[in-house]
Amino acid sequence: MSDHDIQLLESQFPAVSGQAFADARERVLASGQSVLQSEGGFVIRVFPDGRKEVVKQIEPPTRVKSGTIYTIR
Repeated sequence: MSDHDIQLLESQFPAVSGQAFADARERVLASGQSVLQSEGGFVIRVFPDGRKEVVKQIEPPTRVKSGTIYTIR
């Protein structure tokens, strides 16, 4: 596999993985189970009927700039 082929596959990853998560979420809801998601600084439980329940408050997401290197200590 060439470098070009690898770069092409890597460029497709965000869209493909996003669709995979969306499909999995829909399958879980269709099976009658709830899913957890983050929304507006909260963890929310979403039920198959569309009802939402706040589970807990969380810190807001950290915005990052592409290509930035962070050191975790």
